[in-house]
Amino acid sequence: MKKQSLAIVIIAMLCILVISSMSSFTSENEPVHTEASTSGECIVVGFSQLGAESDWRSAHTESIQSTFTVENGYKLLLEDGQQKQANQITAIRTFIQQDVDYIVLAPVTETGWDTVLQEAKDAGIPVIIVDRMVDVSDDSLFTCWIGSDFYLEGKKAAEWLNQYTIAEGIDAKDLNIVNIQGTIGSSAQIGRTRGLADAAKLYGWNLKAERAGDFTQAKGKEVMETLLKMYYDINVVYCENDNEACGAIEAIEAAGKKVGSDIKNGEIMVISFDGVKEEAMDYVRQDKISLIAECNPLHGPRVEAIIKLLAEGKEPEKFSYIDEKIYSSTATVGEIMVEETVYPVTIP
Repeated sequence: MKKQSLAIVIIAMLCILVISSMSSFTSENEPVHTEASTSGECIVVGFSQLGAESDWRSAHTESIQSTFTVENGYKLLLEDGQQKQANQITAIRTFIQQDVDYIVLAPVTETGWDTVLQEAKDAGIPVIIVDRMVDVSDDSLFTCWIGSDFYLEGKKAAEWLNQYTIAEGIDAKDLNIVNIQGTIGSSAQIGRTRGLADAAKLYGWNLKAERAGDFTQAKGKEVMETLLKMYYDINVVYCENDNEACGAIEAIEAAGKKVGSDIKNGEIMVISFDGVKEEAMDYVRQDKISLIAECNPLHGPRVEAIIKLLAEGKEPEKFSYIDEKIYSSTATVGEIMVEETVYPVTIP
């Protein structure tokens, strides 16, 4: 019996040694999937998204997620900044600790990124900026940027308004405009606000107020309610995204006023940006929104193209702008010219 027991013990120990050896072999030759490591040819991409404040932002996130999938050879680490730069900085530092292959950043505001981007550069991790820009002391702190020309978007919307008033015989001094701005300090807010402000000064429009709407529908409605109480003669509302525009329309209609392009007969014109929110596009078809300057959120494939260039040892363009359309509820203006370029106006 003692001999049999000893034999059983020896066999058990041999089994343990064999299993341990096989486990060691597997760990050395087949790396385990973790949040910080790759598997085979898998490329790890850390994406710091600023938040989920709008339909545009949701579409933007979806474009990145649907591009950087395991099936396409990627592992995506997504961090939602919840509209706070501190959260995004923490996310980037976590990506650096995880030694990801690439960092993609959609910054909540333009400034305050020098230190953390220097850390990424020191770690040898390429940083691709998407959507909003960063204002840094040294452009070498990021690899490249891809997104929209927000100032051009603002100029296009303003020039359409100028051409519309000319065609309709509306005097410039009769335009009383309020601007519901986006998140203050973001590239989209800065560019779109500047586009309107420059045009108002050039054409002699009355830009009566600028108020932050944070790119959200609830805040857009709240701000519009306040503006309607402050100014009785508003006839143009310039909203810096579709969610704000939809909120503003709610407030205008609740106040017993009518939205539409017929300014001469007392309607309040709404101008917007993005063209992603289906409700907003429906409002264009109903003439509740007179104009939308498109902002394309589908950055995923473009970012992937940049990563493929970098993987091949090639250098992408430092700044890549996306071509975008203009949608209008009225055929009054067929095309506009901005910076010697003609842009056709599309009726959806």
